[in-house]
Amino acid sequence: MGIFKKNPFGHILFLKRWLIRILGVFTHQRYKGFNTLEIEGSEIIRNLPDRNVLFVSNHQTYFADVVAMFHVFNASLSGRDDSLKNVGYLWNPKLNVYYVAAAETMKKSLLTKIFAYAGSISVERTWRAEGKDVKRQVKMSDISNIGKALNDGWVITFPQGTTTPWKPIRKGTAHIIKKYKPIVVPVVIDGFRRSFDKKGLRVKKKGILQNMVIKEPLDIDYENESYEAIIEKLEYAIEQHPSFLKVISQKDLLALEEENELRRFRNSKKI
Repeated sequence: MGIFKKNPFGHILFLKRWLIRILGVFTHQRYKGFNTLEIEGSEIIRNLPDRNVLFVSNHQTYFADVVAMFHVFNASLSGRDDSLKNVGYLWNPKLNVYYVAAAETMKKSLLTKIFAYAGSISVERTWRAEGKDVKRQVKMSDISNIGKALNDGWVITFPQGTTTPWKPIRKGTAHIIKKYKPIVVPVVIDGFRRSFDKKGLRVKKKGILQNMVIKEPLDIDYENESYEAIIEKLEYAIEQHPSFLKVISQKDLLALEEENELRRFRNSKKI
């Protein structure tokens, strides 16, 4: 019976383990080879409970961001300190890690369906579908599935719902936090937009220094804080609050970020 054991979504864990291993081996060089992923916060990952943890992050590509998190989480749990050295950490991966993704994206090809089996919680976007703006009600089954995943393990979500920076956080994330009361861990990433194409499948540029910072869990009063207060707290935590744009324009800020990344990478090569 062990080989056919399933998770709450009916996915066979034996198959999921091998998918993560294979995808991990094929993608490892994207973060430690073609490019370099600089990590902060591995010790925070090791101190988290096994379930009811919600990771909230800014978003830069469809898939490269979440694949990098699978690498970082498993490397950290295997005792590596801010390092992806030796992909052997994926031999016994954490299987109860899920990520929230748009249903229409996960159904587009065989590859996206494989990614979905590896851990996606597919939800229908309420504001956009097939490249057009829409307005529709949140499906309660989507909310319930996220709750089911939290009850089983860790969930990664990109609360802006888009790879475009500085967009507002969707209220649904605050509803999930209020309803299921997870430990909320902010993650801030950078360099992925310059490294990969929008889908995160093709390496667009080599020699880019990528960053992933895992922050301490947020202090949230689940009962008394308003949805608006939680949203604002998330915006600051993942460094996507509108105030970040008041000093410098978005165009200039993105150009400055790219220049700083190239400078840091050159400096790291000298060390």
